[in-house]
Amino acid sequence: MNGWLLPAISLWQREITGFFRDRSRVIGGMVPPIIFWVFIGTGFSGTYRAGMGEGISYLHYFFPGILTLIFLFTAVFSAMSIIEDRREGFMQSVLVAPVPRFAIVAGKVMGGATLAIIQGIPFIIIGLAAGIRPEIGSLLKIVAILFGASFSLAGIGFTLAWRLNSSQGFHAVMNMFLIPMWLLSGALFPLEGLPGWLDVLVALNPLTYTIAALQQVLFEPGLLGDLPSPTLCAVVSVIFSAATFMLAVVSARKGES
Repeated sequence: MNGWLLPAISLWQREITGFFRDRSRVIGGMVPPIIFWVFIGTGFSGTYRAGMGEGISYLHYFFPGILTLIFLFTAVFSAMSIIEDRREGFMQSVLVAPVPRFAIVAGKVMGGATLAIIQGIPFIIIGLAAGIRPEIGSLLKIVAILFGASFSLAGIGFTLAWRLNSSQGFHAVMNMFLIPMWLLSGALFPLEGLPGWLDVLVALNPLTYTIAALQQVLFEPGLLGDLPSPTLCAVVSVIFSAATFMLAVVSARKGES
């Protein structure tokens, strides 16, 4: 176990240290989502009521979606450090060392998931100030839900970054997947009354279950209509996390950085 644990912890620590040394990443990861939440949420609050309960404003409805967006981009784009490490020669030194590829994946993915938690907690506090006040136990559930989502998304980011050599290409490919996933998760609008073909895409989207789990923790049961059960949301999260992590491990073992 120690053969992979120490290298994984070292890579995890390097990710955290690099993040706090780069203030632009700290600010850039927080400010845009907050602006989206305030302006979009406020703008739609007076007009958009379809599919929403009487006791919830659109600003509150939009909160889980923006929270997921913060975790999503922080977790995935932290994987871009793989491309930077390769360019600077650090990754080559890691690969020639007697370090299992599993340790590299574990350190990088855990680092991305941890950074997402660090970025998301201040926004949760902002939500509390805005009137979204879940119970203490619910706050722990929120962190667990989002950690599972960020872990799986960091796995996706690792897999793609391991194969790509361009930061610009990585951004383009990730946006092509991430934005549709987020839009079709119930983050921006309720999912009732959608066309049948769109219902299928929504059901196959892992982020749908992340948003549904958050909504059930933050709001009263039944307030937003029929949502996937908490058990189903948990099962999908575990399967998605395990699948993306194994995909990252397989990519690291087969591909050359």
